[in-house]
Amino acid sequence: MNPFNRRSLLRLILSSCLLLLLSLPFAPSTLALGGKLPQIGQPAPSFQLPTNTGDGEIALSDYQGKWVVAYFYPADFTPGCTLEARRFQEDLPEYLKRNTQILGISADDIKSHADFCDSEGLKFPLLADTTGEVSKAYGSWLQFISMRHTFIIDPDGILRATFTGVRPAIHSQEVLARLDELQQLN
Repeated sequence: MNPFNRRSLLRLILSSCLLLLLSLPFAPSTLALGGKLPQIGQPAPSFQLPTNTGDGEIALSDYQGKWVVAYFYPADFTPGCTLEARRFQEDLPEYLKRNTQILGISADDIKSHADFCDSEGLKFPLLADTTGEVSKAYGSWLQFISMRHTFIIDPDGILRATFTGVRPAIHSQEVLARLDELQQLN
């Protein structure tokens, strides 16, 4: 087994165990997971991370004047993460109509992200948070992986919505609905 497959298999096993643990009834109240989430109505934590696109790094500030959906996920090629990415890709035209950029963020490196985008036909950037620093700033880090959290950031860089109980199959539609509500308020 080559190292990439071994690493992917290990991440899949560990992610599955983590998801099982998080699904237990006592998990949310007894485990301090991910750290403190940034506050809605405050500036979103800034970041600059390498991307799969080959364009170097992407910063949150690159999207000033646009809405941003920053979604954190555990690992490329895992079942839930693949489903979530596919749903965002299917809905990408709707996000573009709403002047919104989707950014996927995980601890995987840019090579893994590039392979994942090629495999799934993803047309939005995936950012490599290999140290977990950005995930930590967003309260979305758990030891060695990003947790499945999503944040909507307005064109002025202000955090407007947070999603923590993400269900990959319907999440993109939930984000679009909340984005519509927020854009009607502006």
